[in-house]
Amino acid sequence: MANIDYKLLFLEKCKNDDLHILIDYLTHDKDGSTRISEELTGTSLYRTCYPNNLNRMWSEIAEEFQKFGGNTFVNMFRGGGPAYKEILMDVCDKLKVAYNKQSTVELIETNLLQSILISTLDEMNEEELQILIKELGNPNTVGSKPAMIATLQIAIKAGGFGAYKVAMIVANWVAKAILGRGLAVGANAGLTRIMAGFAGPIGWIITAIWTAIDLASPAYRVTIPACIQIAYMRAALNK
Repeated sequence: MANIDYKLLFLEKCKNDDLHILIDYLTHDKDGSTRISEELTGTSLYRTCYPNNLNRMWSEIAEEFQKFGGNTFVNMFRGGGPAYKEILMDVCDKLKVAYNKQSTVELIETNLLQSILISTLDEMNEEELQILIKELGNPNTVGSKPAMIATLQIAIKAGGFGAYKVAMIVANWVAKAILGRGLAVGANAGLTRIMAGFAGPIGWIITAIWTAIDLASPAYRVTIPACIQIAYMRAALNK
């Protein structure tokens, strides 16, 4: 097996639809063109597995992701890209997300996703905030918009909204902003309603983030959405 970080081994168990989004981040630019630096689409394995049997090439997907997270020449000497945690912390630094370097990968992923969701609260109207509060199990919460935002900030940081819901909302809108399609959540009406309810605010925030990324290193155009998708996939598997 390639030099795959152990925190990415879970990708073998992930849904094909989720791997489909991840591999598209790695192989294609926002305009749909193939990335100059990617090494997957030219392989016979990709041609055999894409897009319906991606579990068969999960390790190649993981290896390609790690390569994007490191310097090409350094990757050559160490036989692959950096550890996933190193890439994740770099993404958090880029997005100015607070985290403790000693924390687990799972906790840092949670910090990343929560930070993005919290950053959208100011842009939500009172109806959208009330929907989110209701999902937290407090349907009768009332008060001013600042009070609702404060309540939600505390609840999200405390995990009251649920790691999976936070991950799903954020990852869905990143995928829509970059690939033009969201997550495949099946016939779960509740999840579909939640994602639809925050279309505007999160869409605006993701668009702003992506505009900034477009002006930065091309590697961030891969590692930022890929880390968000990986964080979502881990949350989905553990829910």
